[in-house]
Amino acid sequence: MERQAAYLRNALFDQGYLDEQFLQLEDLQDETNPHFVEEVVKLFYTDSVRLIQSIELTLKNTPRDFEKLDKIMHQFKGSSTSIGAKKVKKECTQFQEYCNVGNVEGCIREFQEVKQEHAALKRKLEHYFQLAREAR
Repeated sequence: MERQAAYLRNALFDQGYLDEQFLQLEDLQDETNPHFVEEVVKLFYTDSVRLIQSIELTLKNTPRDFEKLDKIMHQFKGSSTSIGAKKVKKECTQFQEYCNVGNVEGCIREFQEVKQEHAALKRKLEHYFQLAREAR
């Protein structure tokens, strides 16, 4: 079980889902708080649901408020960066680039990518945390 969890964790790095920030979070975890990383990730997903809803609402408004979209996505990218969500962060950056040039179609398309990467990472991390808990 422990080996499976380690393999899955390494795969998340190898496949580009996570970066070194995740390792820094793990360094903060110890015996007194053995679920620290999992708790931080859960907070990220709780907060990101609110940000995604806010982006969806803002994208529906016309005229599009690209400044507001960029500001919300900046928050989302910051949260993603704080847990080491490498692919999510990359898609957030791309979304912001479309905002900067006022490309509505690009924003809409890229937002779908953001949500896909966000959901994929959530599934993978939930599986990893489940295995890690079972291995303890």
